[in-house]
Amino acid sequence: MQSLTEKQKQKSSDERERAHISKTAFLGLLLAFALILSYIETLISFQSGIPGIKLGLANLAVILSLYLFDWKEALLISTLKALLSSLLFGNLFMILYSLAGAWLSCIIMILMKKSGWFHLPVISASGGVMHNVGQLIVAAFVVKTYGVLYYVPILIIAGLVVGLIIGAAASFVLPYIQNIVKKGAS
Repeated sequence: MQSLTEKQKQKSSDERERAHISKTAFLGLLLAFALILSYIETLISFQSGIPGIKLGLANLAVILSLYLFDWKEALLISTLKALLSSLLFGNLFMILYSLAGAWLSCIIMILMKKSGWFHLPVISASGGVMHNVGQLIVAAFVVKTYGVLYYVPILIIAGLVVGLIIGAAASFVLPYIQNIVKKGAS
């Protein structure tokens, strides 16, 4: 017969295991959501005349993971999204651009969120801008010219606008998803 403390330890262990499984499942869903949005983005004809401008719909999953979990999970989702979407919907060369943008964007969003000074749409807009900056830095090294930096003003504006829209969408759905995550973890 188990003592009361052993039963409590077993129950506590079972609860931690269930919470871990639930967290893993939600992260898997966020990654799948990001990849679906990446695919949808390939179907949308968005002709701006400027290379590199995309809607960035998949970044909704990254910003949600940052607010639902922690910075490690957001960086993981961001990295996997960049790798898998490049492989599935782009090419191997795209991985360099995607990772540079994803990492710089994610790091800035993590730091801004940790500071506690900024609201979600502002953090998302900064992430959108830094994603474009990261990709431009890689482009400048790859093509060995700084001529690509002429795109900076336009890409900053695009990153701000799209980032604000993604941030507003995240602000809208986040309370509902937090409720679902809490129910799933209990």
